[in-house]
Amino acid sequence: MRIGLLTDGGYPYATGESRLWCDRLVRGLAQHEFDLFALSRTAEQEARGWVRLPAQVGQVRTAPLWTADEESLGLHAPRGPLSRLLTGGGARTYARRERRRFATHFTSLAASVCTAGREPGGADTAPPAGTGDGTGSRAADEQFTQGLYGLAELAWEHGGLPAALRSETAVRILEAACRAPGTGRTVQTATVADLLAFTAELDRVLRPLSLDWYEEDGLAAVDLCHAASGGAAALPGLLAKRFFGVPLLVTEYSVQVRAHYLSSGGAPVSAPVRALLANFHGRLATEVYRQAALITPGNTHARRWQERCGADPAKVRTVYPGMESARFAALGERDDDGGPDTLVWVGRIEPAKDLIALLHAFAEVRRAEPDARLRIIGAPAPGPAGATYLAHCRAVAAELFPDGAAGMHAGGENPVSFEDIGGDGVPGLAQAYAAGGVVVLSSVVEGFPISLVEAMFCGRATVSTDVGAVVEVIGGTGLVVPPRNPRALADACLALLRDPERRARLGAAARARALELFTVEQNLAAFRGIYLELIAQAPVRSRPLPEPGEGPRPFATPPEAHVLGLWPEPEPEPEPYPGDRTPSWAGAAPGPGESDA
Repeated sequence: MRIGLLTDGGYPYATGESRLWCDRLVRGLAQHEFDLFALSRTAEQEARGWVRLPAQVGQVRTAPLWTADEESLGLHAPRGPLSRLLTGGGARTYARRERRRFATHFTSLAASVCTAGREPGGADTAPPAGTGDGTGSRAADEQFTQGLYGLAELAWEHGGLPAALRSETAVRILEAACRAPGTGRTVQTATVADLLAFTAELDRVLRPLSLDWYEEDGLAAVDLCHAASGGAAALPGLLAKRFFGVPLLVTEYSVQVRAHYLSSGGAPVSAPVRALLANFHGRLATEVYRQAALITPGNTHARRWQERCGADPAKVRTVYPGMESARFAALGERDDDGGPDTLVWVGRIEPAKDLIALLHAFAEVRRAEPDARLRIIGAPAPGPAGATYLAHCRAVAAELFPDGAAGMHAGGENPVSFEDIGGDGVPGLAQAYAAGGVVVLSSVVEGFPISLVEAMFCGRATVSTDVGAVVEVIGGTGLVVPPRNPRALADACLALLRDPERRARLGAAARARALELFTVEQNLAAFRGIYLELIAQAPVRSRPLPEPGEGPRPFATPPEAHVLGLWPEPEPEPEPYPGDRTPSWAGAAPGPGESDA
């Protein structure tokens, strides 16, 4: 089977959130051939290069989402001879007829985005139509799909869209849609600067509509499109289904709509831009889920978001992400439970992890257990914000726990330590979890808690906040408390620190659960079956047979011929008879008394 793997900011680049699981998927399903269609997020990501690709990867096509330079985008060549004009600067502009088509389709798209569903209270940043909560209209959904596919067909026939999306015409159409009756109050306040910011982001997200991936040697040649996320990564899959009938599989380990609600990413944007972006991504998610043959969220928490955005529950199947368990095997199979008086936190240091609440909770633990320690192991999030938050956490720790000393001339020791993986005390990730008897997760926002699963592989008892997919992952093998509640967090930590037998029982149960549900093997087995199921249900797409001499014909060789040692070698064909010799089967004329029977 030939799989078109669609990624956005991940595989095959050396950095990115989808890099690890996509690489394991491709290497684990070596019986299939993979073509990669990758969108890059930043210039730095492209500069760091690709991971080493296995032999089953055929072609790799990439396109940047971070630049508006048309020379580096790899845009689709126009399919009509007179449908496009080139200006002196090389930017692509449409002729009059194509400009009218663009205005018609973009008007439909803008109207659907500006009139997206609103919450009953009036806020126009709620999930859009198709959420199942009655806040949107089917007419707006139809407007969105008409506009989206109309723009896609325009780009397919007459060249790329970036120049048109950045034009004054696009801004005027969007402004008229925002001012139209029935739009949300926040959207109606959008300024020209807001509209320019939104059209720039729209140009970035809709970049896949203009790429040269939709050819006979591109997505038209694959048997199945597998999008590693929603949003921009799934757009090529939508067009492959519309143009060529290729079935689409969508896997989301972090739901794109949810990510846009939680953060706009990068520089802060105004409320109207946030509303427009949320509406657009909500509409896009609804269409992606409607067209997908199957949707595989990474957990039930993500599944609820998908179903609220219009996903048919019959097409949604949870597939947990696979993680390497071998590096934690030695620690998980040992009888010790680490430092019996030590709490360990492992992860990326950022505000969403709420380490301030953890520090206040540990202050309560120290009052009850003076010998307790807290080890915070991890690096700050990239950028100045991460370094600032780490400095703030250090300052709070120094204020809550001043260094204590036995005498005037003795050195003090702080019960809270901030450490990096790779140092002398923590050479590796497994050693980080081995450093304590209880692993703590204090997040206020969490998707799939990877650090929690790693702790389970290590056989550690855990205390976690009830956010994201935590309860689903833990499944009764650890203690769960409400977020932003230092008192409840402290009580749960004390309960496990004071009960070593309970720690051991919970740790063993957690390891057994992780080995059953969250390994690479179970993930590969799930997708192996899903690929075969989808290709068996997909309609047959006719392809021309190769001409004589161009290549093998289908079914020319039976499958049994490839099985070694089980089937007899075919007998050689008899030599052709010479023209001047009678064939042996003809024999001589029968003699007297002989019969030719």
